[in-house]
Amino acid sequence: MKSISVIIITLNESLKIEACLDSVKWTDEIIVIDSGSTDNTVEICKKYTDKVYETDWPGFGPQKNRALSYASCDWVLSIDADEVVTPELKEEIQSALLNETFEIYDIPRLSSFCGRDLHYGGWRPDYVTRLFKNGSASFSNDLVHERLVFETKKGKLKESLTHASIDDLDSMLSKVNAYSTAGTQRIVDKGKQVGLFSALSHGFWIFFRTYFLRLGFLDGKEGFIMAVSAGENTYYRYLKAYYLQKSKP
Repeated sequence: MKSISVIIITLNESLKIEACLDSVKWTDEIIVIDSGSTDNTVEICKKYTDKVYETDWPGFGPQKNRALSYASCDWVLSIDADEVVTPELKEEIQSALLNETFEIYDIPRLSSFCGRDLHYGGWRPDYVTRLFKNGSASFSNDLVHERLVFETKKGKLKESLTHASIDDLDSMLSKVNAYSTAGTQRIVDKGKQVGLFSALSHGFWIFFRTYFLRLGFLDGKEGFIMAVSAGENTYYRYLKAYYLQKSKP
């Protein structure tokens, strides 16, 4: 069996990190990069691994590359603190490492939103590229919505990561604010002038695509709330970009 490193980045994840860590304790190495948690996230992580590193926050892509730099095993599994590897996925990962048909693998993800598993609106199967041979890939330097960069073909696993995405409306609003702020600079860097109309039009389009074109309405009221939050994320991202552009001389 090839060895496998798990890499996780954290910030105040004490409510979810133990389930995540417990689901990957079968791996050879767990690496955690924490960016200043004020709860007991670090203490929980140290119960599972001695490879816990406390750093600043440079953004998602750079932080995951920091975690990757510590990985010493043959393969790497990158997961988020609010995700869990199911027993079925564990077995499939172990089988993939034995066969080594590909060097990169997508994993489907089943996400929950305010207590309901989402199957529509673009949330299912929601393939994420997370399993790869060490040295075959790295993360983009995007501050948010980072991606894995590689130059080889990838395979797809069938079993899912479970993802406790958003537990309640408070966490939804916090994520809308955090992600819209993180994505603002990308709009500004493109040099495109934006205003209130572009914020409204982009926000409405994301809601329409999520709720209608991607059948988010089939997920009931949670599907509607999720589509609204997706639209709000985009609306505020463009609105923040507008005011950022306006503040520059």
